[in-house]
Amino acid sequence: MTTSPHTEAPSTTRIAAASLIGTAIEFYDFYIYGTAAALVLNTAFFPGMDPVAGSLAAFSTFAVAFISRPLGSAVFGHWGDRVGRKSMLVVSLLVMGLSTVVIGLLPGYATIGVMAPVLLVLLRFTQGIGLGGEWGGAALLATEHAPPGKRGLYAMFPQLGPSAGFIVANGLFLILGETLGDGEFQSWGWRLPFVASLLLVIVGLYVRLKISETPVFKAAMDQHRIARVPFVGLMRNQWRRVLLGAGAMTVTYTLFYTATTYCLSYGTKTLKIPQTTMLGVTMVGVLFMAAGTVGSALVSDRLGRRRTLIAGTIVAIVWGLVMFPLMETRSVVLVGVALAGALALMGLIFGPMGAYLPELFKTEYRYSGASVAYSLGGVLGGAVPPLVATSMQASGLGVMGVGVYVSAMAVLSLLCLLALPETGDRTL
Repeated sequence: MTTSPHTEAPSTTRIAAASLIGTAIEFYDFYIYGTAAALVLNTAFFPGMDPVAGSLAAFSTFAVAFISRPLGSAVFGHWGDRVGRKSMLVVSLLVMGLSTVVIGLLPGYATIGVMAPVLLVLLRFTQGIGLGGEWGGAALLATEHAPPGKRGLYAMFPQLGPSAGFIVANGLFLILGETLGDGEFQSWGWRLPFVASLLLVIVGLYVRLKISETPVFKAAMDQHRIARVPFVGLMRNQWRRVLLGAGAMTVTYTLFYTATTYCLSYGTKTLKIPQTTMLGVTMVGVLFMAAGTVGSALVSDRLGRRRTLIAGTIVAIVWGLVMFPLMETRSVVLVGVALAGALALMGLIFGPMGAYLPELFKTEYRYSGASVAYSLGGVLGGAVPPLVATSMQASGLGVMGVGVYVSAMAVLSLLCLLALPETGDRTL
């Protein structure tokens, strides 16, 4: 059977667009919820609670999606390893995007009572299912198309999705904060970014339907190397790498969601920094995150994934103890330094992960392995920090305890990386 050269070897631009736009949209959806949870969802869906309890309730619904992500990873990973990467990327995008749109249309507590928070939790659970299948497919789309010696470069594109999605999401909230009054924003303005997700999903679907299946998966099919139950094979043969990969990922989530979701809430409500100022400072910090992602991904092709990741994680241990004393100054410049440093380190560690996690696993269960490791890291590193930080603040331990927690998660990731091998020189 003959195929066109375009089908066999899609351009770098097309691969970059297909892997980047999906993760950008997925993370856009996730981030607008995180921002809304920090700013408005406590009053819209959990009225009658004191501010701390309302914030904990809102952040708990934020955590639900992280808890459901490993389930989504297992489901999408199974079919991604059975029928292909491309089809699962399309389905995951639809699940995540449509759940986000419905959240934007969901009536609040004042309209439908207790069903409002119940439905919100269900939709967040569905969002997590979709995101659980998204990243692994995008990372494999890039790495399994990459030529030798350039997997870090190709896998950089899905890793830039968080930066792009965050800038668009917070940019919209920044515009709404500037153009709408507090009453309008609290009443209906916060819903607009959720509904706007529909347009982004349409664009993402168009791009992804144009891309071909990866040559690595095609070769596995031709050689009849498709596992009947990939997850069972994964747990039987490479379960240790799943757990260590999850631990290695933990610090990236901890840095990001502490510096964005928690610090946005802490900066506006405790430090009394204006909401638009905090959003603007955070967006500048995300630019540093994007730069760190690009730089470390490229360096990992030369120096190796593991060495690059270890260096960034060691610096993160120190920065966890530095960022909150900078925040406590209430100086916008120093707050910006605290957030930019944390996000730049997140990018430095996150950049090589797009190639590193897929490289850890065999083709037969690579989608499952990379996705589950990535999502399990998110449960500990993404769902827990806002809850731990808010609880510490309320219990009197103060924000320095939050910084110690960030450093502790970095130590955990470092220990896991030391137990994992170098993968940059292996073939897929």
